[in-house]
Amino acid sequence: MATQPHLLVDDGDLTDRVLIPGDPGRVDRIASHCDEHETIAENREYKVVNATYEGQELTICSTGIGCPSAAIAVEELANVGVENFIRVGTTGALQSDIEIGDMIVATGAAKNEGTSKRYEAVEYPAVPDYDVLSALVDSAEANDEEVHVGPIASDDAYYAESDEAVEDWEAAGLLSVEMEAAAVFSLARRKGLRAGAICTVDGNLVEGTQKGTDTEDDELPDKAKNNVGRAIDIALEATTQL
Repeated sequence: MATQPHLLVDDGDLTDRVLIPGDPGRVDRIASHCDEHETIAENREYKVVNATYEGQELTICSTGIGCPSAAIAVEELANVGVENFIRVGTTGALQSDIEIGDMIVATGAAKNEGTSKRYEAVEYPAVPDYDVLSALVDSAEANDEEVHVGPIASDDAYYAESDEAVEDWEAAGLLSVEMEAAAVFSLARRKGLRAGAICTVDGNLVEGTQKGTDTEDDELPDKAKNNVGRAIDIALEATTQL
């Protein structure tokens, strides 16, 4: 098989399980939690690293922002043999009792994005694999961490999330909104692969504390920044169960 045109990886370069943050910088942060790591490729928004955690070989690959670039990552990772995907991201809360720094394990993602619609009808569910979902919840419990477990939304337009949309999502009982999970879940299901997601809350749209409103120089508030590390540990533990 030819080298993948965006990830610049070949068949056999990677492992069968991958953690997929959006931010390329978070690839290095995840790698720092591992025992060993080696950069395999870096191009555009995609940075690919192989690592070892507690004897388990795994891959870390950034997806960039949004479902289009995440779908490219999933497609090309699947092409070279990856079978298990865990998104490790950030998300904006949609319920007033969810605080900055809390962690959410998604049980499904509303398709408020366009990428998955190019693959299938909007009525088809964007849901995680049960084994990956269970591994994330079990790993959180094993680490004595509390996580919210429930449905989220994936949206394409970060700067066009209106008050009406937020109110509708809140009323529907969605826990948070991010920008990649719906495509990741949908593609994995269609390909017979396994995917899940754990995200750290970086703001609350209901409470008016969206990301960036209370920080000057950093993208994330301190509490979210610190708790991303805890979500990374949960995700790494989950890979050992898959």
